[in-house]
Amino acid sequence: MSEEKLEPKIKTFGCRLNFYESEVMRELAVEAGLGDDVVILNTCAVTKEAERHARQAIRKAKKNNPQAKIIVTGCSAQIDSSKYASMEEVDRVIGNDLKLKLQSWNSNAPVLVHDIMSLTQADTHLIEGYEDKSRAFLQIQNGCDHRCTFCIIPYGRGKSRSVPVAEIARQVKTLVKGGYNEIVFTGVDVTSYGEDLDGKPSLGHMMAQVLDLVPELQRLRLSSLDPAMIDEELWRLIEQEQRLCPHLHLSVQAGDDMILKRMKRRHLRDDVIKLCKRARSLRPDMVFGADIIAGFPTETEEMFANTMALVEECDIAHLHVFPYSEREGTPAARIPKRVDVPVRKERAARLRALGDAQFAKLMEVSVGREFDVIVEKEQIGKTETFLPVRLSEEYKTGQLIRIRSTGIKDGMLVYTSV
Repeated sequence: MSEEKLEPKIKTFGCRLNFYESEVMRELAVEAGLGDDVVILNTCAVTKEAERHARQAIRKAKKNNPQAKIIVTGCSAQIDSSKYASMEEVDRVIGNDLKLKLQSWNSNAPVLVHDIMSLTQADTHLIEGYEDKSRAFLQIQNGCDHRCTFCIIPYGRGKSRSVPVAEIARQVKTLVKGGYNEIVFTGVDVTSYGEDLDGKPSLGHMMAQVLDLVPELQRLRLSSLDPAMIDEELWRLIEQEQRLCPHLHLSVQAGDDMILKRMKRRHLRDDVIKLCKRARSLRPDMVFGADIIAGFPTETEEMFANTMALVEECDIAHLHVFPYSEREGTPAARIPKRVDVPVRKERAARLRALGDAQFAKLMEVSVGREFDVIVEKEQIGKTETFLPVRLSEEYKTGQLIRIRSTGIKDGMLVYTSV
């Protein structure tokens, strides 16, 4: 009997949507007969640093396994396919939408990339399981119709496209039946959900329908939200639906109005403050995260101080900080008054230090509270507010347990069972 051909190795960079798509690719590649002699790299283009990491990983993969077939896909491959096709380590480049089609994995064409802006419908794929069994990521939307001046991602993802409500509910039912207690709705611009669908259902309307249709779903989490676009039905869910995790990650980017205008964001500083106040008035246990860029062109020290102050005023505890990175082809890259790179990095370091202090403060005030914790690998759990818990007992990955936090040890909550 011949040995079983193991599945391809996949290295994923970037956002939660990429992790969802990597699981789709895993299934398609296996169905196409690809085995463990194939390495797939699902790239990110959000910063030049992300692309540099991808190129390093490509070279390392080939060095560690010279006989491996290297396939590159993802946003960076979509935006600049020739750059990857020209690398001697790379055997194939597949575009960001074509990576989700079986025929792409059956093909031997060295480059399979086409105009992603021509797409008008979101791909839907039923994922029955993930390598990490703790939670499932589910694509509800893809692409973006907005053009923030710093962002290249619309050129890697195309126009905003939403998955129909019925299809989302069907996939949620399947995942819950497969044992998943937490599902994360993800996309590129999830608050634009439904604008391309008949009837234009809002994000909140879709979520309410899914929660009604799948009452056995224990926990629903949202990925990054635009502060300017939370609809009234979502506000109702924040107030009334306990299955919706009290953890909102906001695409804030800056805390200074002039910088926000130059970024071409749809919100201003006061919009973020009002959002956080309203959310906490409806759900006192609400916790916030935020994406923030340090050192955007023309940012002065005073403007940066406004961003630091916003983090404290809104009590944001989970920070994702990026030093500004010029992306060729974006308007921001043409702004002449740039912040020196060392200053960008220094400001990013200050923001991260503030984020660490904010997170530590949240951990302290969480001692003595009860939480529902979902079990992850290596006996670590996460609360509904995304705080880490060191588990002292053996639990099944993905299991939900009720705890009372009793203290903090080594940066994690410790507990007693409830």
